[in-house]
Amino acid sequence: MQIKTKAIVLTSIKYGEADLIVKCLTEEGVKSYLIRSIFRSKSKKLQIGYFQPLSQLDVTAYHNNKGNLNKMSEARVSYLYGSIGPNVFKQSIALFLAECLAYALREEERNPGLFEYIETSLKWLDQHDSYANFHLIFLWYLSKFLGFFPDLEGYKKNYFDLDEGTFTERRPLGNYVDGDKLILFKSIIGIKFDDMQGLKWSSESRHEILKILLNYYELHLPGFKKPRSLKVLKEVFNEVS
Repeated sequence: MQIKTKAIVLTSIKYGEADLIVKCLTEEGVKSYLIRSIFRSKSKKLQIGYFQPLSQLDVTAYHNNKGNLNKMSEARVSYLYGSIGPNVFKQSIALFLAECLAYALREEERNPGLFEYIETSLKWLDQHDSYANFHLIFLWYLSKFLGFFPDLEGYKKNYFDLDEGTFTERRPLGNYVDGDKLILFKSIIGIKFDDMQGLKWSSESRHEILKILLNYYELHLPGFKKPRSLKVLKEVFNEVS
């Protein structure tokens, strides 16, 4: 069935000599496409430059809904990033988040709220100059759409149970956060993207919060693992403010 949908590119992998396999989050859910002969084609309907990580597209596609690779017949850029591409710091954050999303988004179910959150968040990153903590806040709220946002009731308690996603006074038997790391972790509660300019997190603080968030994701998402681009992002932490 032919459909028209918005799509956000998660990954693109060369297949064979001239084909490309592209995984996208669409308005219809996560879909993977086999685009044949794109490296040889001169067609303006499907150009290799469209399929960079986190590109926002309008696509015409055929979805077979059988778990197989789908077919894309046409794509065009729906939102052209103005600053993410030229800005090495923003680009590093974007590549890191693309990896996170590729690991996290495995379901094919339609989720309009998730799509809108990712779409509008990436536009925010593109349009603002204070962004050093963007990826932390992005991952924090993304967990809400993925079904494991922390239960904030009792957030003043002394332990955060990573397995249960709850705050508690008793030390959990499994994975938990406490002490100075917990104080730091709690500092993200209630923070929105527009609040970032006033944040005073150091690069070390960002790294600690990110470690907790990634650990939390690994515990709640089967198959999720730390992105390979994490090392590059650490370098960004040390330079961007």
